Amino acid sequence: MAIVLIGLGANIGNPMQQLTRALQTLSQHSDIEVQDVSRVYRSAPLGPADQPDFLNAATKVSTHLHPEALLNAVKSIEQQQGRVTGRRWGERCIDLDILLYDSITLKTETLCIPHPGVSERSFVLDPLIDLLGRQFKMPSGEELGKLRALCPEGGIQVTDFELLMPSSAEN
Repeated sequence: MAIVLIGLGANIGNPMQQLTRALQTLSQHSDIEVQDVSRVYRSAPLGPADQPDFLNAATKVSTHLHPEALLNAVKSIEQQQGRVTGRRWGERCIDLDILLYDSITLKTETLCIPHPGVSERSFVLDPLIDLLGRQFKMPSGEELGKLRALCPEGGIQVTDFELLMPSSAEN
């Protein structure tokens, strides 16, 4: 089984509820087992500033799905939750990204692993550090903690919100 890190983000339509629903839907997928979930972080939008702050988290899952099949699964969850593609880096009710898939590096027309920008975004690195630790090495060999030290704070903060691990009874 592959170990995969999936980023979760939302900034409209009750973001905490959207993150919770996405995590629950992931856990109910027959080929995905949710193993752990990070804390929830609030950050200013990366794109246009005229939108609400984002809530971001990450989940560690195991799966037999190959990367493209997993991408199809997470895109299906986004569609189920009403994701509409709008302006680049704009508002979204849910955003699920495959951040890491084992230690592979992959670049196709539809999928890049590690996800582009992971190493430059505190709102992605902080949840990864929660799950993997500061010493974890990216496929490039760089440690998460060292990458995080190079990132500007960007107004990121841990929230009081908590994404609970879905119970195994739900699977």
